[in-house]
Amino acid sequence: MNRTYEIMFIVRPDVEEADIDKLIDSFKKNVASGGGEILSKLEEEKMGRRRLAYTVRKFNDGFYVLLKIAAPGSLIGELERRLRVSEPVIKFITVRMDEEEKRLAKVKALRDSKVKRSAQPIAPPPAPVAVAAAAEPEAAAVVAEPEAPVATDAEPAAATV
Repeated sequence: MNRTYEIMFIVRPDVEEADIDKLIDSFKKNVASGGGEILSKLEEEKMGRRRLAYTVRKFNDGFYVLLKIAAPGSLIGELERRLRVSEPVIKFITVRMDEEEKRLAKVKALRDSKVKRSAQPIAPPPAPVAVAAAAEPEAAAVVAEPEAPVATDAEPAAATV
């Protein structure tokens, strides 16, 4: 079963640009031969030379490269082994992204299912009761009588006495 992974690795700063391209191509060939596929574009892969947060193997900066792939777990183990033994690579990390994508889709679906209050139309204010009661004084007297039975939804209106 193929899962989505992001592999980020840092290449030594003294490596030439052409050698970095060869290294990326070799990892792409390993993915393709192992039954996986590359999901990232060429422009997104190389993130450029950046300063490291701390010294790694006596280097303070390096070239960052990001690969997004869909592959089985056994292929990821092989890629990590090759990254570990590769001389130009000074640091790498592999992150499984399919669980994160599922979580984000679930949150988005939950947000879409809820209705925004700001999107609902504003209901007109109810008519003032005091004006209607003053216009019909007889109706107000009938409402004030406690003895008159009130018709409910369960009882028909004709059943009142």
